Amino acid sequence: MRLQAASITLLSAIVAGLCAGAYAAEEKPTLVGSFRDWHVYQSGAGNDRLCYALSEPKQKTPGNVTRGSVFFLISTWPGRKVRNEPSVVPGYEYKQGTKTEIQVGPAKFELFTKNEGATGGAWMENPDDEKKLVDTMKKGSGMTVAGTSSRGTQTRDNYSLAGISAALDKLDAICK
Repeated sequence: MRLQAASITLLSAIVAGLCAGAYAAEEKPTLVGSFRDWHVYQSGAGNDRLCYALSEPKQKTPGNVTRGSVFFLISTWPGRKVRNEPSVVPGYEYKQGTKTEIQVGPAKFELFTKNEGATGGAWMENPDDEKKLVDTMKKGSGMTVAGTSSRGTQTRDNYSLAGISAALDKLDAICK
């Protein structure tokens, strides 16, 4: 498992930066390119450099609940030797002990969840599974992310995968 407390804090900072227009109180992430439903950003320099592709869901179910920002990210941190790490920002705190499930076509993947404050996040435990998920996403047209909030609400977010391959190509090119 590659998740550290810093990963959650960084993920929180990314979301805060995208929503509030500031990144880590110092630097705003730079939009490098948009590829249909996916957008590539970069921030920092040297060992602190972070690059990521992100998308927002096309449909969130149930539609009648209040949630914060919802994203799917694929992050690369050259200084940490992390490449194409998928993660989920659900817009709520996860229910303790629950998993999140991603489905692309018939393929299913499970992610562990972790909360920090009022922010939840989900990651894969095995880097080999991360590569399988990303490769599957490149071949798919849509993806569903299902999770359970701390209040027990079951959510289902549908993402378009249109532009994912081009976004990941750009991510690889800018963040070596």
